[in-house]
Amino acid sequence: MNTETISNDTSNKGTSKGSITTGVIHPVVAPPTTLHSNSVPHGEKSEKFIGIEFKRWKKKMLFYLTTLNLAKFLNEDLPAIQEGENNRVSLIALDAWKHSDFLCKNYILNGLDNTLCNV
Repeated sequence: MNTETISNDTSNKGTSKGSITTGVIHPVVAPPTTLHSNSVPHGEKSEKFIGIEFKRWKKKMLFYLTTLNLAKFLNEDLPAIQEGENNRVSLIALDAWKHSDFLCKNYILNGLDNTLCNV
């Protein structure tokens, strides 16, 4: 790395009143990229449940929801907001939870054969 220092030295006492450093290249570091869990191709989802081998279908559906990062919504309850709390961040988090819960339930319904659940 090549650096050049220019000093404004008015006396021979070895003190400098100002210095400018040029030629320094600082590395540019990009923020880490996060892959969204919804980037799983839909071609990898399991076959529809037609009424036989429920345990096998259930395990496959749980794995599929896990790859989409939605499996936690099977067991979680709606987060509660304290009374009188109008925190915008809490409301946004609540809306995000409701949306993810909606997706989870509809992926399960989509995994059922139309004869079992005609929506």
